[in-house]
This record gives sequence, structure tokens and C-alpha cells, in this order.
Amino acid sequence: MAERQQHEPQHATDPQLQSPASKEDMISYVMALEAALLPCLPARELQAIDRSPHPSHQIDVERHARDFMEAAKKLQLYFIGLQREDQPTRAETLRKEIAMMEEELKVKSELINKQEKLIQGWRTELKDQLDKHNIELEKV
Repeated sequence: MAERQQHEPQHATDPQLQSPASKEDMISYVMALEAALLPCLPARELQAIDRSPHPSHQIDVERHARDFMEAAKKLQLYFIGLQREDQPTRAETLRKEIAMMEEELKVKSELINKQEKLIQGWRTELKDQLDKHNIELEKV
């Protein structure tokens, strides 16, 4: 767990995470992973090498395993980068929410203005009718 926490800040400064990942990058990472994995596949040979007293055989196994782990790490970083691209930041989310609220506020303000104009029109009509009725009442 502590090892994972130590590596987290390193991932944040990794250029692969800062730039948009491309399909070619992913393909190259998968090919590197495959190339590193192929020497590790023949299990019988690896078991024989592991039991071998020759130190060069052990170094080969360690080198292949290290290459595989490096390729796997690059591929993992690629997918983490994709995941971060898909997820908007807190600031982006808030900007979108603010924009939606501003749009809603604009629509509601326009609706209120429209209703106020209608009410004002009705008031003038009612006043005109009241004036007509008052004039008729004064005649009588």
C-alpha cells in the first residue's frame, strides 16, 4: 500500500498522462507487452532455467520479467490516462452546472418578463374598461 502511494505522484507528472493518448500508443504498448511476454511463455524452459546453476539463465528470466512488467506498466498508464480524459475535473463539472443554471435563469427571466408584459397589458385594458364604466355611470 505504501509502495502504491509512493508511485502515485510519479504518475501525475508522467507525460503520457498529460497528453492525449492515441491509438498508436496503445498498440505500441500492447506490442511491447506481447514481446516481453513471449520469452516468458515456455514454462518448462523457465523451470529448467530456474533450476539451472548458470547465473546467466537467472538473469535472462529476470530481464524478461522486468521487460514484461515495464510494458504492463506503460499499458496501465495509458488506460489510466484514458480514464482521466473521460472523467471531467471538479472545476469542469462546476462550470457545466453553472452554465446550465445560467441558461435556466435566462429562460425563467424571459418567461417572467413575458408574464409581466401580459399583466401590464391586462392592467391597461382593465383600467380602460373601468374608465368607460365610470364615464357611463357619470352619464346616468
